[in-house]
Amino acid sequence: MKKELFDELTQSIKEAGKIRKGQSRPSRIFKYKPVDIRKIRHKVNASQAELAHMIGVSVRTIQNWEQGRRKPRGPARALLRVFDQNPKEVAKALS
Repeated sequence: MKKELFDELTQSIKEAGKIRKGQSRPSRIFKYKPVDIRKIRHKVNASQAELAHMIGVSVRTIQNWEQGRRKPRGPARALLRVFDQNPKEVAKALS
C-alpha cells in the first residue's frame, strides 16, 4: 500500500474514533427512510404469506417488519426498496 493512501486511511480511522467518542461531529449523516412493508404488499395485492414466499423470508419476519419490531437489513432492504419503486415488475419477476 502506498504511504499516502495508508496515511489517509489512518487519519480517517482517527476521525471515526473522535466521532464515536463525541469529540467531533461527522461531516455528513446518511438517513434512510424506512420501507413500508404493508404498503408494498397492498401494491401487489399480496398477503403476508405470499410476500414472504416471494422474497424468501418467513411470515413471522414480515409480521415483525410490519409491526416495527424488526427492520429489514442488507439485501432484504435493498430488494424491498426496488419492490417499492416498481412493485408489479418485481412481483412478476419473483413469481
